[in-house]
Amino acid sequence: MSSPSADAVKRIHVYGHASASPQAVASTFSGTVAASPESESDLAIFAINPAAGIDQETIENWAALDDFQIPRLVVVNGLDGQELDFEDAVMIANRVFTQLVTPYLVLHDDGGEPTALIRLQDLQIIDYSQTPARISASDPEHEELVREFREEYFELTSEMDDGAFAAGILFPAIPINLIKGIGVDVVREYINLLPSSS
Repeated sequence: MSSPSADAVKRIHVYGHASASPQAVASTFSGTVAASPESESDLAIFAINPAAGIDQETIENWAALDDFQIPRLVVVNGLDGQELDFEDAVMIANRVFTQLVTPYLVLHDDGGEPTALIRLQDLQIIDYSQTPARISASDPEHEELVREFREEYFELTSEMDDGAFAAGILFPAIPINLIKGIGVDVVREYINLLPSSS
């Protein structure tokens, strides 16, 4: 199966409370901030900030898009080393949106700053503390740390085929930090899985 071209035109709409920086997310991924559900869309990105939660308008926009089976992706923005937790944000989103999958988890440095993601599929680590980001194998310590999350990820995706995201039936949640570039490449990989609208 070939992947659609990265240069293909895609209609991306971004939803979310101002605290999740939807305009910055839209700019990063060549999208448009939408205040109401856009049925003519190739992808809906829902930006959430773990410190602010998810506002009612964002919840209603998610529910309204259910009728259109538009691919949706949640980005948890604002991870800056404070008491902001990706897993907690996903837990809240699971309650108010629908069941999300977390193909990546955040890894922190010794000072508590987010610096890397670990891919649950193969336990590879993407280290964003250097430019360009470096991919490496995880340590047994990391494998144990994410074991339960990985089991849950495989349980949620075991019945899905490779096209489940593009078909609008699998909803990934990706941790991002736009300043450090954490997760931006991951979101772009998901965008590249979508067919173009042109």
